[in-house]
Amino acid sequence: MASVSYHISSLLEKMTSTDKDFRFMATNDLMMELQKDSIKLDEDSEKKVVKMLLKLLEDKNGEVQNLAVKCLGPLVGKVKEYQVETIVDTLCTNMLSDKEQLRDISSIGLKTVISELPPASTGSTMTANVCKKITAQLTGAIGKQEDVSVQLEALDILSDMLSRYQRISLWQLCTAGGCILGGTLYSFHSSILNCLLPQLTSPRLAVRKRAIIALGHLVLTCSGNIFSELTEHLLAELKKNESTSTTRTYIQCVAGISRQAGHRVGEHLEKIIPLIVQYCNVEDDELREYCFQAFESFVRRCPKEIDPHIPNVMGLCLKYITFDPNYNYDNEEEEEEEMMETENGEDEEQESDDEYSDDDDISWKVRRSAAKCLEAIVSSRHDLLQDFYKTLSPVLISRFKEREENVKADIFSAYISLLKQTLPIQSWLHASDASGKDDVPMTMLQNQVPNIVKALHKQLKEKSIKSRQGCFSLLTELANVLPGCLADHIPALVPGIIFSLADKSSSSNMRIDTLSFLHVLLCNHQPEVFHPHIKSLLPPVVTCIGDPFYKITSEALLVTQQLVKVIRPLDKSCTFDAKPYVKDLFPGTLKRLKAADIDQEVKERAISCMGQIIYNLGDHLSTDLQPTLKIFLERLKNEITRLTTVKALTLIASSPLKIDLRPILGEGFPILASFLRKNQRALKLSTLTALDILVKNYSDSLKPAMIESVLTELPALITESDMHVSQVAITFLTTLAKVCPSCISKISGSVLAEIFQLVHSPLLQGGALNAIIDFFQALVLTKTATMGYSELMKQLTAPIYSSGSAGASVTLHKQAYYSVAKCVAALSSACPKEASAIVNQFIQDVKNPKSSSAVKVLAFLSLAEMGRTMNLSAQRELKTVILEAFTSPSEEVKSAASYALGNISVGNLKEYLPFMLKEIGSQPKRQYLLLHSLKEVISSSPADGLKPYVEDIWALLFKHCECTEEGTRNVVAECLGKLTLVNPSELLPRLKKQLSSGSPHARSTVVTAVKFTIADQPQPIDALLKGCIGDFLKTLQDPDLNVRRVALAMFNSAAHNKPSLIRDLLNAVLPSLYNETKVRRELIREVEMGPFKHTVDDGLDVRKAAFECMYTLLESCLDRLDIYEYLNHVEDGLKDHYDIRMLTFIMLARLSTLCPNTVLQRLERLIEPLRATCSTKVKAGSVKQEFEKQDELKRSAMRAVAALLTIPEVEKSPVMAEFSSQIRSNPEMASLFESIQKDSASLPTSESMDMS
Repeated sequence: MASVSYHISSLLEKMTSTDKDFRFMATNDLMMELQKDSIKLDEDSEKKVVKMLLKLLEDKNGEVQNLAVKCLGPLVGKVKEYQVETIVDTLCTNMLSDKEQLRDISSIGLKTVISELPPASTGSTMTANVCKKITAQLTGAIGKQEDVSVQLEALDILSDMLSRYQRISLWQLCTAGGCILGGTLYSFHSSILNCLLPQLTSPRLAVRKRAIIALGHLVLTCSGNIFSELTEHLLAELKKNESTSTTRTYIQCVAGISRQAGHRVGEHLEKIIPLIVQYCNVEDDELREYCFQAFESFVRRCPKEIDPHIPNVMGLCLKYITFDPNYNYDNEEEEEEEMMETENGEDEEQESDDEYSDDDDISWKVRRSAAKCLEAIVSSRHDLLQDFYKTLSPVLISRFKEREENVKADIFSAYISLLKQTLPIQSWLHASDASGKDDVPMTMLQNQVPNIVKALHKQLKEKSIKSRQGCFSLLTELANVLPGCLADHIPALVPGIIFSLADKSSSSNMRIDTLSFLHVLLCNHQPEVFHPHIKSLLPPVVTCIGDPFYKITSEALLVTQQLVKVIRPLDKSCTFDAKPYVKDLFPGTLKRLKAADIDQEVKERAISCMGQIIYNLGDHLSTDLQPTLKIFLERLKNEITRLTTVKALTLIASSPLKIDLRPILGEGFPILASFLRKNQRALKLSTLTALDILVKNYSDSLKPAMIESVLTELPALITESDMHVSQVAITFLTTLAKVCPSCISKISGSVLAEIFQLVHSPLLQGGALNAIIDFFQALVLTKTATMGYSELMKQLTAPIYSSGSAGASVTLHKQAYYSVAKCVAALSSACPKEASAIVNQFIQDVKNPKSSSAVKVLAFLSLAEMGRTMNLSAQRELKTVILEAFTSPSEEVKSAASYALGNISVGNLKEYLPFMLKEIGSQPKRQYLLLHSLKEVISSSPADGLKPYVEDIWALLFKHCECTEEGTRNVVAECLGKLTLVNPSELLPRLKKQLSSGSPHARSTVVTAVKFTIADQPQPIDALLKGCIGDFLKTLQDPDLNVRRVALAMFNSAAHNKPSLIRDLLNAVLPSLYNETKVRRELIREVEMGPFKHTVDDGLDVRKAAFECMYTLLESCLDRLDIYEYLNHVEDGLKDHYDIRMLTFIMLARLSTLCPNTVLQRLERLIEPLRATCSTKVKAGSVKQEFEKQDELKRSAMRAVAALLTIPEVEKSPVMAEFSSQIRSNPEMASLFESIQKDSASLPTSESMDMS
């Protein structure tokens, strides 16, 4: 300590030296000392250092002054509070000094001190006290109004302080000393307001501007009273309208406050809007500009409150976007040439000084602000899309001729926003499901395309690069939204495209934009429409391939690749002669393909482009073909380009032109084989696809040794850890078995062993299982020794037959039995002669009392799979065997027997279905199993086969729809639903009739049945369902709890799989849905369990179902929801039971990305439950599950917090800022938050939950 004091004293002594270098070095050394964390100053040293630094602020040397100011930052954290107050006092006094240099350096000093004060959340009172001190001094300085520069600096510092320490008041109010401190801070906000309001009428505009910025920071945290006082003052002044100049400032102020704290302005909007509308009609362009800026901020920040005023605001925008009083657009056609000569008429302007000059014309500002306001309306009101196309779109199109470049850019931007709003319909409503009503905006846009092109095509040749870029980005968006819409207008657009590509004055970005538009155009339109223009389009594109700038080259290669497909489309007959263009296309691409010293992206695109040229035009390349393929071989050996080359070779090998690849196969095949052991998954997959195509199309050129080199690599690829790679590898083997049966004998035992291992894996399903089935069928047909029917059968079923024996250690998963059974059936259908023997063997297995249950399960499942495609009626004892198995002690055997009966019936309805229906009627004990069999029959049989039996089945099912067992009712419901699909026009009305049934069980069965009629693919029943689903949804108000629960499940299924069924009914259905999210006290009961009392909530399942529906609606019907109303219920859910909270946290995270502004407005109410969850402590003696549950809940809540933090401008919310500082200061919460962020960084997609 003593040594530090001594060192500091010697530095202070040097600071008094007359030599400026000494002073400079000493101050620099002091700064180094202060920046060390370890330094501790005693009171005396503190005093001396503070005094000396303040003195050095007035040093004659500027560099010393600057260093002294820098020292203040680290000093603040090292000295006691009263010393900081001394510093602040001195700096504030210096601010009012006559010397300008001292004023400047002091204001920098104050900003430095403010930025270094400890955050309010540390609980230190120093920050609050110092800020109060600064505020008192600054408000005094601002009020004196003697020197404008002092005022400006003071306002600047005040804004700085308010923006950095807006949280002080809230934090202090929440802590122990809150009452006293809160009171003083309140008065301190009040004094800031009283000091700032008069500045809004200052004669200097800069002062007004900074006062508005300071007020913007103030409104974020001030109390409601102060906010009301400010709003009242602004409204009163706006009504007075003393001078246009001050009115402008007040409107700017309203807009500024709305941008910062839109959620608070909302409640005063009713009074504000009429005033601003009134000022729009005053003849003052700047005032109008500010009015539109205010409207824009209201639209973005108070979407709900502005809603009733939108038509009015839009009307004003449309009126003033065409407001150009000093320019005549009518006869512009003749004027155009003239304008070009006189360079926009500059020479004409200089006739007389008295006349109105263009420099005075600021009407463009009005047009620009109106365009920006329109863009805000368009991007936030998807529901008004049809109105936009009716009223707004034609006006915007007519304004594409705008003469002022900046305004034109905003008009384009607004129109692009409109196009983007039109696009989403196709993405989140399945294309097949888009209802007619949603196509209306598309049709309206289609009708306006000719006008858009007419307004733009001339501008594509204008000198202004900015205009041309605007046109291209608009046309690109249009081509993406409505593919094919520009087909009739290609002749009008091509000259503009060529102009921008060939024009010497075009910038690089201009060319890149033009090329990317051309690419979109080529991808989204039919090839024929371009054929007349290829001759003129190709040369400029080829020139761009040779451009020195890699981004242009890369984009040009992409366009060329698409052009090749257009010049000669191989998928349809085409009369266009492509040959003359090969000499243009090929050399430019070849040059880029050969170059080794170019950008990675250009290399890859040159390979892809050349691949496309050979695929489409290989027969025109004659002698150039082989040397080019040799280059591909070189690129295949290079680690950086090998993946792209493999994809290009796959394309070439699949060409219908039968390109001769023999010269490169000998060397290329082993290289491809070596890729299969590389650790790059994409490379493995692409290589397998390439090998598959090569074997299919070039089998006669492949030598056995080449194929063997691939086969040795395959066993390692077939593994359950990567099902997709396994699937592609097995597909390749199947191709090999079909095309080159002689190679199959070379398949090593290890490949087969891996495949059998996969069959017995619990993870096998879908594509991989189908690939294995195809492979076995192809394999058994090759008649290869040691791989015949009986050998394969033996290896398939061996683990199951051995599992019955005492020494067996293998127990297979249930899924493996289904996989083996499917493979057995596939082999039997490939070798029908062997089938009857195996069927007999299975029947004997089942009859044999010594067979293990595993063997019986396999036998039944195999019989089921075989019976579905073969007629097993020859087996007389099959029925009795199955019915006997229904009494087996093993549940697995019963279930397999039920599955077998259903599937065997599918293969022979005539014999088995009547038998099954008779059994269901007469055997109540076996009913459940028999109904499962019936479900299999209905699901798998063709509709025509079932029709004769529909009436009998229907009658039988309705006998059982009131069964007390819920499991049985669910099977009956699934049977009913799937049966309805056989003849919907007759059966759906019958289901509807049953809704009036007196029994709640029957009603719940009917509603569940409807759920099974809704599928995500288009079906004949859809139109009928749409007409009557409203009646089924009325059961959401059913008096029975269970009926309401299944109605919610049905509603959820519709919302997930076919949103168009329910979109138009939401207004009627949502109140019932929201009603089910409420906790019902009457459904909560206490159950005594020995000495303990346990609370049971019978309404929990229904609430959970309701919240699941709400989540699904977010994905499919967002534009039909009132998000504010929706959020009210999410808020309730955040305080509900564990399961519901978990759901609502996920909903909140999703809402943060879908409608951030709305969430921002409700933040204060949403944060509280999150904070409560994150800071809950579990009681010490709780069971382990309780701890795990609470941990999961906290993680989920923290995920929601992380999602909220991604909302733009969320950091402006004091509640959020305070909560995040609480998270940072609490080690447990901080580490949880960090781990959540790591998780989300590793997941590319947003968190989503499937509720169907």
